[in-house]
Amino acid sequence: MTPVLWHVVRAYGHDRSSAEDVIQATWLGFVRLHRTIADPQAVASWLITSARRGAAAHTKAARRAAPVEDEALAAALPDEESAETVAVLDDEAARLWGAVATLDDRCRRLLRVIAFMDRPDYHALSQDLDMPVGSIGPTRARCLAKLRTALTRGGER
Repeated sequence: MTPVLWHVVRAYGHDRSSAEDVIQATWLGFVRLHRTIADPQAVASWLITSARRGAAAHTKAARRAAPVEDEALAAALPDEESAETVAVLDDEAARLWGAVATLDDRCRRLLRVIAFMDRPDYHALSQDLDMPVGSIGPTRARCLAKLRTALTRGGER
C-alpha cells in the first residue's frame, strides 16, 4: 500500500520529505487504530482516506506557517514605503485632487466632506451645505460621475 499512499500524498504537491512524514503518520495511525476497522476489505480505503486527510492537513499547516516567515522578515525591514510607492501614491493623489478642483463648488464641498467621513451624518451635512437631506445622495452620485469623467479625461492627456 505504500506506493499507493505515496501517489495519493504527492498529488497534493508535497515534496519528498513532507510526503514521507505524511505517509509515516498514516501508517502510525493505522497501527494505533487498526483494531477499530471491523471489515478487512476497508483497510485500503481507510489508509487512502487517512493519507488524503494527512496531506490536506499538512498543506494547511504549511500555509499557516508561511506568513510567520513573512512576519519575521517584515519585522526586520523598515516601516517606510519605498520611494516608488510614495511616488505612485503622490501622483494618484495629485491627479485625484486636480480632478476635484475642476468640479463646481457644490460638488467640491460635498465630496471633500464625504471623502473624510466614514459614515456622514446627512442631517448635519444638510445644514453645513445648505442642501435638503433627500438630495445629498443623488447629488453625491452626480458629483462622483463628474469626478470619474474628469479623471478619465485627465488620464488621456
